[in-house]
Amino acid sequence: MPPRISRKALPSSTSPQLAQLPIPRCQCVCPSQSHFFSSSPYHETRQRQQMFRWLNGPGSVFRNPFPGSTNYLNAYDASGKLIRLQAAGRTKPKDADEELDDLSDEDKPKNTTPNIASGESLPPETADDLMPFPLNRQFRSQAVLSDELKEEIYKRVTQQGKSVRLVSAELGVEMRRVGAVVRLKSVEKEWVDKGKPLAGAYARAVLGMLPQTPFSSITTPVPHESINDLPVHRDTLRQIFHPVSESRQFTRLDAGKVFNHTLLPADERIPHPELVEMARVHPDGLNRQERVLRARERMRIEDAEKEEKENARREREERETTRVMGARWEFRFRDVDVESRVREGKGARVGARYGVPHQDRKRGQIKIPTRVE
Repeated sequence: MPPRISRKALPSSTSPQLAQLPIPRCQCVCPSQSHFFSSSPYHETRQRQQMFRWLNGPGSVFRNPFPGSTNYLNAYDASGKLIRLQAAGRTKPKDADEELDDLSDEDKPKNTTPNIASGESLPPETADDLMPFPLNRQFRSQAVLSDELKEEIYKRVTQQGKSVRLVSAELGVEMRRVGAVVRLKSVEKEWVDKGKPLAGAYARAVLGMLPQTPFSSITTPVPHESINDLPVHRDTLRQIFHPVSESRQFTRLDAGKVFNHTLLPADERIPHPELVEMARVHPDGLNRQERVLRARERMRIEDAEKEEKENARREREERETTRVMGARWEFRFRDVDVESRVREGKGARVGARYGVPHQDRKRGQIKIPTRVE
């Protein structure tokens, strides 16, 4: 503690010598009242300097990306230049005036309105341009449906009355995705009618960062995905050793019956069997347009038959169902014949409803066939 000065040694407050005396200051540091402030100059680390040097240099191109293009790191080189533009011999995308100057007077279109936002002046993106993570070179960003393509799907299904399968074949979009687009578009239009706010800015920002499948009513639609993949049936997940004689003709139809007697062949289980028929060479010598018309007619007939069967099934269930209205609930009763269910194979074994584990991979089971049919 510093030495204390007694009051006797101090002059009175009215004494003129009070202003000349030095004021004692405490040299101790109290832990509860101490505050440390550094007055030394701040030194940035090397990594921080490199980060700001990159942000103000090559990284500045990511603030204003090219319209109609993704904005991934792998699409640019170390100097901040678009790689596919350099491969095309350019340093920036052409605007509408430059593109028209490259054409002759006969090839110039009548409508010369520039459309830079469509991204048509940029070269097409390669697989290396669609890698958002530089360290994960196996991942590629997949294309999503553009707003124009979604509106066209909704219009063809709801306004034009086309089936989901026909729209899927025409636009190259899988049937489940077509159904999802129609449902979500219906909800969106319902919200607009009710005046609910939509996250339009967020949706446009997300779409601007992803590759999109465009749609144009003038050109041929660009396929979005594979629409005719064969779904894996649960009855084909087990191993079966089925011997046949060498003189027997064993086709895919016979192979399907080995797994399940009601399993259809692959040509009939694919989502669009009409495309296979359309691609085959017909002996009648029909051209492609005639084959397309015949495939659409066949599709219309199949959809009508399927709808008729579905309506008949609903009417049969309605006749067999007894409805009893309660105070809050509706009770439905149906008569079920147990013997017929067993003959149909739906109640022949325990656990058939929830799945029975197969014995094909169990140790000790005889997997080699003992006889030939």
